Amino acid sequence: MSAINSPSITFSAAPPTIEDIAAVARRHARIEISADVEARIAAARAVVDRYTESDLPVYGLTTGLGAGVDTRLATDDLVAFQMRVPQARSVGVGKPLAKESVRAMMAVRAVGLAAGGSGVSPSVFHGLVAAINAGVHPVVPSLGSIGAADLAPLAHMSRGLLGFGDVELGGEVLPAGIALEKAGLKPLELAPKDGHALVVANSLSIGLACLALEDIERLFGWSLKAIAINFEAFRANVSAFDDRALAARPAFGQRRVASELMEILSGSSLLAADAARRLQDPLSYRCAPQVWGALRHAIDEARQATEIELVSSSDNPVVIASEGVILSHGNFDMTAFVLAWERLGQAMAHCAAGTAYRIMKIMSPGMSDLPRFLTPMGQSRTGFATVQKTVSAMEAEIRHLAMPVSLSPIPVADGVEDQASMAPSVLAKAQAIVERLRYLVAIELIASVQAVELRGVSGELGKGSAEAYAFVRNYVPALEEDRAQAPDFATIAALIGLGPQ
Repeated sequence: MSAINSPSITFSAAPPTIEDIAAVARRHARIEISADVEARIAAARAVVDRYTESDLPVYGLTTGLGAGVDTRLATDDLVAFQMRVPQARSVGVGKPLAKESVRAMMAVRAVGLAAGGSGVSPSVFHGLVAAINAGVHPVVPSLGSIGAADLAPLAHMSRGLLGFGDVELGGEVLPAGIALEKAGLKPLELAPKDGHALVVANSLSIGLACLALEDIERLFGWSLKAIAINFEAFRANVSAFDDRALAARPAFGQRRVASELMEILSGSSLLAADAARRLQDPLSYRCAPQVWGALRHAIDEARQATEIELVSSSDNPVVIASEGVILSHGNFDMTAFVLAWERLGQAMAHCAAGTAYRIMKIMSPGMSDLPRFLTPMGQSRTGFATVQKTVSAMEAEIRHLAMPVSLSPIPVADGVEDQASMAPSVLAKAQAIVERLRYLVAIELIASVQAVELRGVSGELGKGSAEAYAFVRNYVPALEEDRAQAPDFATIAALIGLGPQ
């Protein structure tokens, strides 16, 4: 596979990566198709054609869907039925998905089709890829999937590529037929199974996961820098990072996180034997390796779960071309995936709490021995006092968002579909948590930089801390006279969302 900033991504024997999906979705990398993928799709399609010609019972090919599985389709209705599949499932509601989310969903569905388990027609596969490369983005409502395949979002996507509904092209929302014509594309022409193949996947959930992982990895690195600068300002005891103690109970991720924090602090005066103000600090400082180690482990687990979903054929039924069979199954169920992401959301909530507590403590003279609310101009000034309300609000919202939503919703399809994962809702929660945690990290960075200056140690910072300090001061001046700080927080949050400095 090509690197994340490459101008193209080749679907080949080596499956695309999470980073490839983010590159297609956010940086408009083009998709190219290798000969082995072409052969894989053709082989699977040949199996579908044989079943169709033999009029063998296959879910969604010669039978209805959902509760309609007991209904055999007439031979002359097979193609018309596939046209009805996306139309009937275009039942989404709510505001449209962001363009990058639609592109991620489209790219993930193309990856799934390329895996060879769908039996999609080659022309439909190429039509989807052409739409992605041309920047054709159907308008897709954000609500309506329970995560037992993202039927509604994919149906709206498919409907747009069929020439119905609205499509965004070049920043303009147009009727789908007009947008396709302007892009030099023709509406998809479906053959038996194609309509079902387009919608029977969890592509929105997986696409959102790919984007969220990129965001979380960026934020994780910045959160460690915020911890380090706060440690410098608070003059916290770095014995909490001592590998000898951590090795005595090597919980997930804690030694790795402590090592990274020590690297950020490399060269700092805080590492001197008598630098710490206390023998033991509050737990939001002392337990940073354990809490962020748990987050590191949760990120890795969510990545593994997402990689499995991305590169696999979860189509039901699935075509096993090597054996010439089509099998019904439940591989579209996302329970393992959503449990990993629910865990990640809860891990981020623990880190949000720790971040909020450290922000509060660095502003408290009784805890930090620094001026109250970090103002150098006395208590006639507000300083960072009211920032605590924003911190409290963000932490409370994150805690609420971390509550599970993945327990099965009510049964649908006349009771046939009686279990589902709510995967899109789980990912939407994760995205909302990341947004709020990013603001908390930005506030900790800005407040800690102010505290470092009030402590008088800005010239004694570790290598990584000094780089982060310079980064913040490049965009945010010191707070002396009271001013609106919202622009400062928005600036730093936006910048750390773009990646490492």
